[in-house]
Amino acid sequence: MTSYAAPLADMRFVMRELAGLDAVAALPGCADATPDLVDAILEEAAKFGGEVLAPLNQPGDRQGCVFENGVVRTPDGFADAYARFVDGGWNGVPFDPEYGGQGLPWLVSTAVSEIWQAANMAFSVCPMLNQGTVELISAHGSPEQKALFLPKMISGEWSGAMALTESQAGSDLAQVRTKAVPDGDHYRVRGQKIFITYGEHDLARNIIHMVLARIEGAPAGIKGISLFIIPKFLANADGTLGERNDMRCVSIEHKLGIHASPTAVMSYGDGGGAVGYLLGGENRGIECMFTMMNAARLGVGLEGVAIAERAYQQARAFALERIQGRALGGGDADPVAIVHHPDVRRMLLSMRAQTEAVRALAYFVAACLDMAKRHQNEKVRRQRQTLVDLLTPVVKAWSTDTGIEVANTGIQVHGGMGYVEETGAAQHLRDARIAAIYEGTNGIQANDLVGRKVARDKGEGANAFIAMVRELDRELAAAQGDDIAAIRARLAGGADALAGATRWLVETYPSDPRTVAAGAVHYLRLLGIVAGGWLMARAALIAAAGPAARGGDPDFLRAKMVSARFFADQVLVQAGMLATVFTQGAAFVRHEGPEGT
Repeated sequence: MTSYAAPLADMRFVMRELAGLDAVAALPGCADATPDLVDAILEEAAKFGGEVLAPLNQPGDRQGCVFENGVVRTPDGFADAYARFVDGGWNGVPFDPEYGGQGLPWLVSTAVSEIWQAANMAFSVCPMLNQGTVELISAHGSPEQKALFLPKMISGEWSGAMALTESQAGSDLAQVRTKAVPDGDHYRVRGQKIFITYGEHDLARNIIHMVLARIEGAPAGIKGISLFIIPKFLANADGTLGERNDMRCVSIEHKLGIHASPTAVMSYGDGGGAVGYLLGGENRGIECMFTMMNAARLGVGLEGVAIAERAYQQARAFALERIQGRALGGGDADPVAIVHHPDVRRMLLSMRAQTEAVRALAYFVAACLDMAKRHQNEKVRRQRQTLVDLLTPVVKAWSTDTGIEVANTGIQVHGGMGYVEETGAAQHLRDARIAAIYEGTNGIQANDLVGRKVARDKGEGANAFIAMVRELDRELAAAQGDDIAAIRARLAGGADALAGATRWLVETYPSDPRTVAAGAVHYLRLLGIVAGGWLMARAALIAAAGPAARGGDPDFLRAKMVSARFFADQVLVQAGMLATVFTQGAAFVRHEGPEGT
């Protein structure tokens, strides 16, 4: 497997030029996020990812996790790497300094997290889930709960897990059967959960589970679900560990990928009942859990970015070294590296351009999240929150679909060697595949987008975003060059296709939601490639201005223009087709019955 080097030049470019790091750093509480500090953080993260986490990726995949007598052991080296991760303070980058965090913007945390995920996706899931748990307690916990749990979780000494899924329920959380019974100042919880990532492991001293359960006598369905904090070890008032709670790992799953990440079946309350602390009030479990789920969906979308980057680096290195075949149209009879063959170049450019587009969108949404949380102007906060809400399912689904596509193409670049585990290319595809499934399958994300995010507000948020895309046209029109002209034409066509599809969605959904839902994934991809095309066009404008205007490397800027032009010509051009499929392609899908399956 090729070693991993964080793409710091592109990460800095996206943060500064496309996501607006300067504007984020000007927000209240973000003054420390200076370019020099951010550069230093990225450099240190790149060293840790490349030197500590990446070397464990392939060995960890081979060894996997071991479950024995209720104990889960992660692969060799993981516990030491996690201890170094905690010692480095990496877990607390975006969190409140009052509880030991560094208080840096989510934009910075997002870039750092991409490095962990690309270096070792299986390892990175643990801190990603912990961050979501910290957000959940920060948003909904009582002062006592915050004081007890947040310092240890922000440091990483304790980790967090999300326990939603049950075998009979899956994504339909209304079917949750886990029960909670009041018992003094806490509850006794009994039930079983499946697919609990890092629900049991040997990295942290304590594991804090966020568990959905139904209080005895609560209403049926979603409205009767509450959320509970269930620690593996009960915590004393001073933060020291007390007795073991009544919860245990029953087994761990044997999976397609991320073998070094334990996925547990957890049983709560086999004895007297697991001690659980109500979080956020009775019957507010789903409302509270969405705080964590939305954070996790952005985190999972970033996994798509990260695995795409890792697969691209692997494929590019192989293509530069693999000697095979004569150069097409050349007079030299000697074989050349396959990077010289047009189809291989096409595949590599496709991998690179799509990776850059999904990175740009993920970072842009992270910056919007910072604005929504911290900006002093309420109108700006609302506008940015609307963008976050609209684009969160797109980041999750489009980025993870792209990660799978890029990893799959990476195997193709390797040819037969890609199908052999020895090269490591296959691991990237196996690892990438889960990201389109967990935290709500990508079909669920698409339904959320068309139903809750577009139809509910009659397209207001989507149309506001389309207006942002169209505003760029004036700048593109004023710039020179054939590449910019081509990108401008493709982006205008994409905006038109998205606007037409949005109008049809808003008109059709109230009377015929099934037809809209049948093509929801196409609308989500359409929005994704237009958003990605918009950001790539902005990058092209900067590249067209030349290094004198930005103090940039001319080779880097030329590569940016190539990526933007390729994305416009071979990805953004699909917008019209996706709009057609979305609005006209559901004639049979929307009908039930065996003839439709």
